[in-house]
Amino acid sequence: MDALKQGADALFILLGAIMVLAMHAGFAFLELGTVRKKNQVNALVKILVDFSVSTIVYFLVGYGVAYGTHFFVSATELSAKSGYELVKFFFLLTFAAAIPAIISGGIAERAKFWPQLIATAVIVGFVYPLFEGIAWNKHFGIQEWIASLTGHEFHDFAGSVVVHAVGGWLALPAVLLLGARRNRYRGDGSLSAHPPSNIPFLALGAWVLCVGWFGFNVMSAQSIDKISGLVAVNSLMAMVGGTLVALAMGKNDPGFVYNGPLAGLVAVCAGSDLMHPLGALVVGGVAGGIFVKLFTLTQNKWKIDDVLGVWPLHGLCGTWGGIAAGIFGTQALGGIGGVNVWAQLIGTVMGVAWAALAGAAVYGALKAVAGLRLSQEEEYDGADLSIHHISATPEREVNW
Repeated sequence: MDALKQGADALFILLGAIMVLAMHAGFAFLELGTVRKKNQVNALVKILVDFSVSTIVYFLVGYGVAYGTHFFVSATELSAKSGYELVKFFFLLTFAAAIPAIISGGIAERAKFWPQLIATAVIVGFVYPLFEGIAWNKHFGIQEWIASLTGHEFHDFAGSVVVHAVGGWLALPAVLLLGARRNRYRGDGSLSAHPPSNIPFLALGAWVLCVGWFGFNVMSAQSIDKISGLVAVNSLMAMVGGTLVALAMGKNDPGFVYNGPLAGLVAVCAGSDLMHPLGALVVGGVAGGIFVKLFTLTQNKWKIDDVLGVWPLHGLCGTWGGIAAGIFGTQALGGIGGVNVWAQLIGTVMGVAWAALAGAAVYGALKAVAGLRLSQEEEYDGADLSIHHISATPEREVNW
């Protein structure tokens, strides 16, 4: 029976890892559909190469920083318990690799290729796993300290703060240090529209992310005996809540409509195992509103050229999700309980502050040493031709 349970747990978490791995295709197509045509190849290449760098760094360094273990033992030991520890690494890797995928969307169309890979290595090897270890492995006694102050530990079931808020707040300094795309904001104060290049690909990316998210959330239980249909239905309700509010507030704009469900899913991650489905619907709806309102403000009023709106989507909706778990997860609002808003506030603020400071340090150092931005000519030609020497749809074929 133990062998059967071990095999079932390994399969369970492996399926989750595969579903979250598929989400990286969603990140790629969401970015591809949003950026201009001359930067589509770069979007596709960045996501795959960032994932590859993340895998190596997280295997060698990051997983050890977060969980105090390593894989420098024989394959015989690694295969114990049906290789559960390895597939757990695979599953958690897909979370870690989401961080550079999130950042990629914010800095699209004008960032150099190799400096971003260096940033990926530092972030996935150290910055992200340090907070991951605090939240999910009780490093440094911080969870115990929060519990002693508030009566409860900081709760983040599937990463509203650990993954999404951290990713979005890491991206914000990078976006600010890079500056806006050339001619995005004209000297007379007017805004140059850069509409999405391909709505069908943007929609495809959003759909792939939505489907994969059920692995992201449900499989965060990490063993089959802890699986909860509540997590699945809460994710569903938050997804549709975000969609409908974004539809209404975004005035039928498809870019908002397809980011709305993502905003809802970001926000529900933290408390998806605790909330009542109606609470999850509200949490997702608020997140959809946050995204539409703050994306519009950042782009139009504050002139922060965050191409995919990753700071509002992941940074702010993830922050809301961390706090919302302490509100809608309580028994008073139909939740299971075991959380409170003060613990959630402390943990969320810690994650946000760490990410913002670390992002400023990493990207500030890279800007000083290697530069972050393509030259004016390279940006004009587009990252596809400047970096990869091919466009997404070559205008003509050469017959030899």
